[in-house]
Amino acid sequence: MMKEVIATPNHSIEHGSRHHSTNQSATLSTIEGHEYYTGEASFAPIALHVGSPVIRPIDKGKMKSRSLETAREQAEQQMTLLRKQADLLMQQARKIEERLKLAEEVYGSDMGFEPVVGQTYHLYIRKNGQRALSMIGPDEWGGRSPFEAFAASVRLLGDKTWEAVAAKSDPAGEGLQLIQL
Repeated sequence: MMKEVIATPNHSIEHGSRHHSTNQSATLSTIEGHEYYTGEASFAPIALHVGSPVIRPIDKGKMKSRSLETAREQAEQQMTLLRKQADLLMQQARKIEERLKLAEEVYGSDMGFEPVVGQTYHLYIRKNGQRALSMIGPDEWGGRSPFEAFAASVRLLGDKTWEAVAAKSDPAGEGLQLIQL
């Protein structure tokens, strides 16, 4: 048994007890410019008596504005994080390119031995312009070096690329700047 309620925003009228099927739908009807609700009281879109929960209208503009502001802040935070990650990846890519370029220079040089991973070697320039890799550092010759110039001290990494341990960068960005002996 359910009570059917006819309600307006200002008052409600209960009609006697009637048996309603749960499939019966409630309706809002407009008569002479006033809305009337007919249906089960618990589903009423307006408060029907003092004990009803407070129904407050939503300011859709404020709600949408706050939601959009929050979405923009979240998106900006995520974009900032992605930019930082992209910058880090670009730095790593540049370092790999530098190591590869150095590896091309070192492997293009004359070497009379097989380099060992983790060891430091020294790259020199001969009088004829050819590069040579040596185990002897520029301070270890004891006298005059047999090479025209010292280019760099390099260390072999596990991925068979090289990193410069001691070298001057070329201001034009075209490779190693030679250090004259």
